[in-house]
Amino acid sequence: MTSKYDVNFPMFAKIDVNGENACELYNRLKEAQPGEGESADIGWNFEKFLVDGSDTVVARWGTGVTPEQIRDQLADYM
Repeated sequence: MTSKYDVNFPMFAKIDVNGENACELYNRLKEAQPGEGESADIGWNFEKFLVDGSDTVVARWGTGVTPEQIRDQLADYM
């Protein structure tokens, strides 16, 4: 990464978001906001979670939801 993007800060390694090796952060997010359907698993890239200033997971949106569609909900926490 350093040679391509001139990064000078630690980069994250790839992590699991689903399954038995899922990162603790994603387990907490999914537990607090399990989403819709039979599984709380993250289905695809760009799922979004809203966490307030008290570390409460307030909402979860799927991949197809754009920031513009949730602008009013986000504004309540800015």
